Amino acid sequence: MGNRDHTQEIFRRLKTVCVPLLGASLLTSTSIPDVSRYLDELNRTLLDIKASGAILTSDLISYTFFPLSTLLRRNAAPDIPDQILEKVFVTLSVLCEDWWWDCDESIWEQVFILCGAVVAGINGKGKGKARDDETKEAAGRCLLALLHIRTPSKTSTEAAQLSIRIRSRLDTFQALARSNKFLPILGQTLDSLLITVDSPHLPLQRVSLALLSLIIGTYAPDDLVPSVLPGVASRMTRIALGTSTKKGWANGESVAGSLEVMQLAIVRALGNDICIKEGAIHPVVNLEDLAQAPSSQSDSPPFELRSFSTLRTSSWLRGTSSQLLIALNTLTSLVSHPTPSALLALSQFSATILSATSMTMPDAQPLLLHWLLSLSNSDFTGVSAKSHDSLLSLLTTPSYVQLPLQQTLLRTTNDNLLALPRLLPAHADTKVEHVAGIVEAVCRLVSSAKPRSLFMSSGIGKLLGPTGGIEKWGWSLLSVLELSEPPTPLSANSSAQLMLESAADASQWTGFPEINFKNVFSTNTRNALERMFRALGRASGDGCLFSVEWFASVGRSGTDTRSVTAKWCACRLLEGVADVSLRQGGGGDVIPARRSKRLTRLARTLARSIAELWDQTDEAHSEESISKEEDTTDIVVQHVKGVNVLHENLRIARPAQAKKILPTKQPELHRVLSLQLLAVAAGIMQAQFTPLLLYTLYPVLRSLVSSDVCLSSTALATLNYITTVTSYASPANLLLSNFDYALDAISRRLGRRWLDIEATKVLALMVRLVGSDIVERAGDVVEECFDRLDEFHGYSIIVEGLIEVLGEVINVIKEDKKASESNSTPPLREVEEEILTSMDSFFDWLSHRHEVSEVEVDTTDYGPAPREAWGKDKVAEPDLEEDTAASHGSDPNADQPLTPIQALTKQIVSRSLYFLTHGSPVIRARILSLLASSVPVLSESALLPSIHYAWPFILNRLSDAESFVVSSAASLVESLALHFGSFMFRRIWDDVWPKFRVLLNNLDAADATNALSKRGVGAVGTQSVYTHSHRTYRSIIKTMTAATTAVHLQETSTWQLLLAFRRFLHRDAHEELQQYARELYLAVGNKEPDGVWLVLSCTMDTTYITMQFLSMPRWDIRANSTIILQGL
Repeated sequence: MGNRDHTQEIFRRLKTVCVPLLGASLLTSTSIPDVSRYLDELNRTLLDIKASGAILTSDLISYTFFPLSTLLRRNAAPDIPDQILEKVFVTLSVLCEDWWWDCDESIWEQVFILCGAVVAGINGKGKGKARDDETKEAAGRCLLALLHIRTPSKTSTEAAQLSIRIRSRLDTFQALARSNKFLPILGQTLDSLLITVDSPHLPLQRVSLALLSLIIGTYAPDDLVPSVLPGVASRMTRIALGTSTKKGWANGESVAGSLEVMQLAIVRALGNDICIKEGAIHPVVNLEDLAQAPSSQSDSPPFELRSFSTLRTSSWLRGTSSQLLIALNTLTSLVSHPTPSALLALSQFSATILSATSMTMPDAQPLLLHWLLSLSNSDFTGVSAKSHDSLLSLLTTPSYVQLPLQQTLLRTTNDNLLALPRLLPAHADTKVEHVAGIVEAVCRLVSSAKPRSLFMSSGIGKLLGPTGGIEKWGWSLLSVLELSEPPTPLSANSSAQLMLESAADASQWTGFPEINFKNVFSTNTRNALERMFRALGRASGDGCLFSVEWFASVGRSGTDTRSVTAKWCACRLLEGVADVSLRQGGGGDVIPARRSKRLTRLARTLARSIAELWDQTDEAHSEESISKEEDTTDIVVQHVKGVNVLHENLRIARPAQAKKILPTKQPELHRVLSLQLLAVAAGIMQAQFTPLLLYTLYPVLRSLVSSDVCLSSTALATLNYITTVTSYASPANLLLSNFDYALDAISRRLGRRWLDIEATKVLALMVRLVGSDIVERAGDVVEECFDRLDEFHGYSIIVEGLIEVLGEVINVIKEDKKASESNSTPPLREVEEEILTSMDSFFDWLSHRHEVSEVEVDTTDYGPAPREAWGKDKVAEPDLEEDTAASHGSDPNADQPLTPIQALTKQIVSRSLYFLTHGSPVIRARILSLLASSVPVLSESALLPSIHYAWPFILNRLSDAESFVVSSAASLVESLALHFGSFMFRRIWDDVWPKFRVLLNNLDAADATNALSKRGVGAVGTQSVYTHSHRTYRSIIKTMTAATTAVHLQETSTWQLLLAFRRFLHRDAHEELQQYARELYLAVGNKEPDGVWLVLSCTMDTTYITMQFLSMPRWDIRANSTIILQGL
């Protein structure tokens, strides 16, 4: 009763609309608005009923359909407006959703014909009327509701019953559609849809594509599809390419729909199953199939054909497949479509055609495979994943297509590798990137396939193995792929900063510089080539090691462009085989895969051979041999018979000889790539690489001090990479642990048999990198330096480098001492002079100086005590050693024994003094800097004798012709004054200050003729801080500031000092000099404030007549004087 009541309620709702609609079914100009309103109301009522979950019964549908059919019968088709007809089809589409289950075949047929006629623009008498696109869209949607396949959406038991019922109804409608009576209607509808599918109205185009997919895939008979295939393929190709829109790319949904229709038509017309069934092809799987194969195939039909049918024969198949391949070639541009929906459809299309037509369209396999490989490199994750999975399924699932597709895959890889040398010289970056992407996709596919043995047996491993013909495509690639050094990078991790600043605590990972190609301008193309080589190595595994060895051997043959490119190829391939990446560094928590013995052995061999490259001398002899070969090739030997040939001298025009172009040498880039190979070898061997540091550590450090920025940056990245993969905490720890290896390598390159000028820089760099931890090993370094100084003391460049090493050792010791003293923070020793303001204390002492103080008597009772020394009756020989030790121990003025570090520093200082008079000013300056750095380290007794011995030479350096030597000497005096003030008292005022006075006068005279000097009244100094005079002024002022701070003042010299440095307080002097001058006057003012006040006041003011000689009006020192006087 409940269902019946609900049905009655629906009936009453429909009756309120259907009755007036039936009454107004005869259309007139006055009734058309009412009919339109009734149709809208009926459509809303039906949608409300459907939304409530109710199902329309057959009776209710027939009741609702009656006024619609009456309206269509009572009015001629041309008399029905498009708007009314559109609403009728909208209502019919709602009814057909439920009517499909119970309607008669005649009703289904009539609705199909009605919709098809409207889509085709045909009325009842065969005459056409062009309906608008909206009406055609509504008719198409009604037909779509009538034809689409229903799917069960209930529970499992009900779903099974519904599936049986759906299959039964679908078979009924399929039989009706494929009957001889209905086939013309079906064909006419197909033809109409192929026309409307080209409509610019996108909704109509989508509906037409959906109807074509349904009709061709479900309702069309097998013998009809081959007949309509050419038209369908032609029209769908136009839709997919968007040739009719003239707006660029076609809509993504349109492309997807057209490819789906084309896919269904191809599969149903040329599928393996249907062609085998009809005898167009004969598959051969085993010997029995071969024996049963017909000797000749007859093109006569085995059964009676209908007029529209097309027989599938071998000749038809050959012609159709070739024409279809031409159509498929036009779709290649869809690989670059910007919408993911179109790319997904193309991926599905390619995979389906490959799987279903592997035997009927073998020539299309390379094209379709190319599409799938290109799509697997798509930027859209969904597209790339789907394409990759489709290819993987085709290659791993046993089928007719599996083995042919594997062969096609390998042939595609080989063809693309051979195509690269042709594309690179043409500067076709886009094509090169595409080809490299195809090869990478193939390798990625092979790497992810399980099991890999299916591919490795006859796959990429053989392509890169001994029988792969690498000599053919390898030489071609090396001849066109030329590398170039990257632009100079400005990074915080460059070797220049490493030499200037201690970067031991810097970040461990430093990226390798990117290397560019001369004939590849796009970054994406360069990255694609790198990924291609890595993928080749990863896919082929150990089978690729032959190619790695071949490229490495070519790279070792020289430093020309081919050798450099070969090094690059070997490095990229080896990265792929070992599954390491120099871009990402050696960090990470992932445990590396176990390396094969062959790979480890190759890595060890490469590391040894690469390290030997740094042992080779310059290639001057190779260039000489090339020139000799050119000279010998000019001699032509001819064997002439018969008539005597005219002598060459009698000819007017002599034959011109072609000028030979010598190969370009790239030694620095060759070493850059050698270091990258070294890093990859370390990544392969991991901790097993440590013994090889005996050979490889020096090449890395040697490259680190190179003047080439690219090489030094690569060396720094290599050092950090090796540090990481060998499980060291920092490069300093690596060098400290292998210090003997590095020192031995350096010492071997500083001998007479084998001399490398840059070895001293390597040693200095090693000291700087290790830092304070090298203090324990500094003795070995110092001993090595002095041995080489004794051997090469006449070679300035070697002496300079060794002195630099000693200076680095002293600096490290100095920093280590500062770090140890910072923990205890002892009070600083300050030299202070007591300024007497009263003589009362002196007069008090003078009046009581002869008074004797009373002797205090000790009355304390200490008990019994011995009256004589114990053991007086025992006579023994005195122990001289004990007495000596006791005397030394009791001497409070005895010097503390030197620590090993202080003894080492003393040795450096004492043995370096002889170079103060060296002919090279750089060496003299370095020795002075070394002495200045050793002052805070050594005690008075250890340092001052050497300073006393060398003092005349130090004074002479204050008069040196080079300003930087004078600055270094002044810095030494400054450091001595700060630490040993009493020792420097007389030397400062008697020796140093007179020289500074003369130097100031000379500089003042020289500035008068210097083009960089400041001009104007009272101008002082130069405009730039980089001139020699400015640097000398700065050194002198800083030295005298330190002297006045730590040394007792001498009145005469102090007065001269105050007068001499007034010029630097001038407003127009350089700001840096003004600052140092203010510090000097403040330091003097702490001890002689009256003198400072008097000099500054009288310089500015002429009030005191007796002091007018101090006045200097040309110097405006008021601002600086105010600051100084306020600070006193």
